[in-house]
Amino acid sequence: MPFTLNATDGPARAGTLSLPHGEVETPIFMPVGTQGSVKTLHPAELEELGAQIILGNTYHLWLRPGHELIRDFGGLHEFTTWRKPMLTDSGGFQVWSLAKMRKITEEGVRFQSHLDGTKMMLTPELSMEIQAALGSDIAMLFDECPPYPCDEKYAETSLALTTRWAKRCKDWVTENQPLTAGKPQHHFGIVQGSIYAHLRERSAKELVELGFDGYAIGGVSVGEPEHEMFRAIENSVPFLPADKPRYAMGLGTPPQILEMIGRGVDMFDCVMPTRIARHGVAFTLDGPIHIKNLVHAKDPSPLCESCHPHVAGFSRAYLRHLFRAGEILALRLLSFHNLHFYLSFTRRARQAIIAGDFENFKETFIQRYNTKHHEP
Repeated sequence: MPFTLNATDGPARAGTLSLPHGEVETPIFMPVGTQGSVKTLHPAELEELGAQIILGNTYHLWLRPGHELIRDFGGLHEFTTWRKPMLTDSGGFQVWSLAKMRKITEEGVRFQSHLDGTKMMLTPELSMEIQAALGSDIAMLFDECPPYPCDEKYAETSLALTTRWAKRCKDWVTENQPLTAGKPQHHFGIVQGSIYAHLRERSAKELVELGFDGYAIGGVSVGEPEHEMFRAIENSVPFLPADKPRYAMGLGTPPQILEMIGRGVDMFDCVMPTRIARHGVAFTLDGPIHIKNLVHAKDPSPLCESCHPHVAGFSRAYLRHLFRAGEILALRLLSFHNLHFYLSFTRRARQAIIAGDFENFKETFIQRYNTKHHEP
């Protein structure tokens, strides 16, 4: 995978990923389209927001509608009409978090579907096969995500299994040479090791020795304290190659993402912007606000001074009314707004790196964002 570093500012990096379905400028936030859809939004709206790459979920799409059906439609891009790059996760995290009666073995994971209890088996090879059928630009390797907390012995055993599975994933890819848009599909290894620094180092080195197109830091944002999340990144990044993209999986708040960028991470995803939007929470430069609160009942101001024009024309009072009335437009507008907020601040972070002003941008943004604005 051609990855070009355009600029650095300390550990922070601005780069360009060249993928089969187009280029992606990093740092980048990737909206999550779990079931092949970013909830409430049309693909054209995502393009208007400046989304360059979105996620699909291997586990969910395998269970419904099935990877064979999606393959027969020409892959996930054709099935969803999203024409830009797409990343699919391996399904490992969902098996960890959703599946019933899960049993991890050397072969893979036996579990019962969270949909109907059907007995299933997901292996490294099958995960790669499913993602090849989906035709994503980037496919994640199948791994075991250890829970937090876990003891060192469990973390070490889990890490060894993840490395063996990574080798099996690579062997499958080498044998089958999956393509998307007529070009080779790219594959990212996932660094594990829980909170243990020497295990994170070991995991990163073993994956780099196997050789992949990029590397993710997994097992973060699974319930650990924020300082442990940062330590997991700090204990992984130094052992990853500078000429390959780095991806912190499944996080986080705007300050957390900026802190991760400052530690040398390039790619991020999180369901948070759209999930909390559906509960009436909007991100603003002054921190999140709960639009359903009474304080907004007569407020004529827009959500945020940095609103997208599609949302800026609506008052907080109107948005609150939409939620109280149960109107679907409420969910759409806040989802649109929150993704605009995330995509905008990561774009500004890139500009700050190129200008050599990232640390000032980060500190100014976080200080304002974290200033408490109490709502009645």
